[in-house]
Amino acid sequence: MFNTDAKIIQRMAPLLQRVMVVDPQPASARLIGELMRDISRAQVWAAETNEKAIRLAGSYDPHIIFAELSAPGVDGVAFTRELRRSHLSARYAPVIIITGQATAAGILAARDGGVHEFLRKPFTMKDLLRRLEAVTLRQRDWVEAVGYVGPDRRRFNSGDYSGSLKRRSDQRETPDSEKMAQALKILRSAIAAIGSDPGQAMRSMQAQVAELRKCGMSVADLKLTTAAIDFGRYLDEIERKGAPYDAAALEQRAAPLLAYMPKEEAAAA
Repeated sequence: MFNTDAKIIQRMAPLLQRVMVVDPQPASARLIGELMRDISRAQVWAAETNEKAIRLAGSYDPHIIFAELSAPGVDGVAFTRELRRSHLSARYAPVIIITGQATAAGILAARDGGVHEFLRKPFTMKDLLRRLEAVTLRQRDWVEAVGYVGPDRRRFNSGDYSGSLKRRSDQRETPDSEKMAQALKILRSAIAAIGSDPGQAMRSMQAQVAELRKCGMSVADLKLTTAAIDFGRYLDEIERKGAPYDAAALEQRAAPLLAYMPKEEAAAA
């Protein structure tokens, strides 16, 4: 196995140097830790509860996190949701949920909580390498919305991929038009949520401004790029003053950007 997959392991290893395992069972946590040390010579930290996991994530900034789906003191989905909405650097770290009792409901909850991959027990080394390849070499777009923060759910995969580990990364970039439509939709939702969740709504709007600015530059649309820059400056200005924020004023200032909303999306508003 290691000789066969040596090249791909070598490519993944720099992205797997700091590992955290969230599991109250010492034997299970130790198994994952030993496997990861064999794969990437990683440093490994273990947390027996969600609360300790958040503290360790803040202290050690793990590259990847394995979390038990459900166990005493551990709720992998709740932990992931809290991590994603935190201000820790590790909020972007791939999270792989591990469970011996996978159900459709559990997989959907993990996807909607911001989890990257799902690993069923018992698993083989090849199963583990597939998940690691997915989160390191085939990364998905990041979504910073109000109701959801995490990797693009449209490309969620429960880990059942059975293709070759030897192929090149098959990551497909989302087309600019699709990225722009999604960013505009999220921006509109964030403005609507500014009163109920001002902190995440502001972070979401700033993320969409950055995405729209990149889209504008990619398609050489000076008007779009300028509108994104102007709205971003406005967000910086009002954030310095702090909440509460004026939803009507935000919508007015965002109008030049929202004008790019696809007609079918605008009609559904």
